[in-house]
Amino acid sequence: MLVPSLPDDFLSCFARVSRLYYPTLSLVSKHFRSLLASPELYKARSLLGHEESCLYLCLGSQYDSHWFTLCRKPDQTLINNGTSLKKKSSGYVLARVPILHSPPAYFPSLVAVGSDIYNIGSRSIINNSSVSVMDCRSHTWHEAPSMPVELISLSASVVDGKIYVSGRGSDDKNSLEVLDTKTKTWDHVPISCNETRCSFYYSRSACIDGKFHVAADGRFYVVAAGEKLVSYNSREGRLDQVELRMCDKLFSDTYCEIENVLYSAGEGAIRWFDTKVQKWRYLMVFEGLPKFPPAVSVRLADYGGKMAVFWEEYLLSSEQKMIWCAVVMLKRHKFWEIWGESCEIWGIVEWFDHVLTVPIGYQFVKALAATV
Repeated sequence: MLVPSLPDDFLSCFARVSRLYYPTLSLVSKHFRSLLASPELYKARSLLGHEESCLYLCLGSQYDSHWFTLCRKPDQTLINNGTSLKKKSSGYVLARVPILHSPPAYFPSLVAVGSDIYNIGSRSIINNSSVSVMDCRSHTWHEAPSMPVELISLSASVVDGKIYVSGRGSDDKNSLEVLDTKTKTWDHVPISCNETRCSFYYSRSACIDGKFHVAADGRFYVVAAGEKLVSYNSREGRLDQVELRMCDKLFSDTYCEIENVLYSAGEGAIRWFDTKVQKWRYLMVFEGLPKFPPAVSVRLADYGGKMAVFWEEYLLSSEQKMIWCAVVMLKRHKFWEIWGESCEIWGIVEWFDHVLTVPIGYQFVKALAATV
């Protein structure tokens, strides 16, 4: 039960505490849990300018989706012969989000807008026009207006606060639908005949330069072989076919966009796409980030302009595996080449640590951050 009103001093105190500490504070009592989910508290955080990015990781098992959020763990002290020794650790851990019966989710269906995480459609081909929304302030699910069409497959991205959803309907036609998250209304974007040669049946999408890009797998093309990439210019209402080079990293589900740059992890490295020269470049990571094996599962996320990296480590002779996390600060470095100005992006690791241990059957779905 939420508290209808809180003393101003008490409210101000909690509003100034980082959200990273809320999972620990919520363990104190049911009363504290209610306070920390209070709409008044988050209104105060907004007025005080204390909104921050809150990192979430979704894991999937055979029947369920499991949600976790990054938090600070209680300070742990080791006592040895009267000597207090701090345990060497980043101090971060993933805490399970206390929410029951989360709807099924998969990578291209999840997007974050403000304090909400949207789950567009579901794994099932039945009723996959539904839209579920997790309020990251109260950690509760509610339903948003359904899509006007049912899609067999889909991929969603965010452009200017609107959610663009590309997909393929049961009538075997491409579809592009747009949800205005402020007005809670859907709009259909007509797709001209020239662009319907590529099928959105198995596609991935990303927002780059204010445009909604859709990459589609060549196996489902009616005419051409190979992969195609089309972009929708929301300001001009036009679909354009663009360079193919961006496509090849989008189908691994290890990509994310951070401050208008597309990043992807694979083959033991992290790359970024240079739109100026239309090529993938390596992220220059300096110290701290261990080299994860090429075949290991990785997820990237925009964490308030920084990069969050999650990867897994299997434990020998165990039914469990470890989830690791790193937070990387990104810095651009410009330099001159023979053909003109060029750019590198450097990654500076702020911390990395083992943050969670889960059953071996849990699989990465997606990492993303909400603003609360």
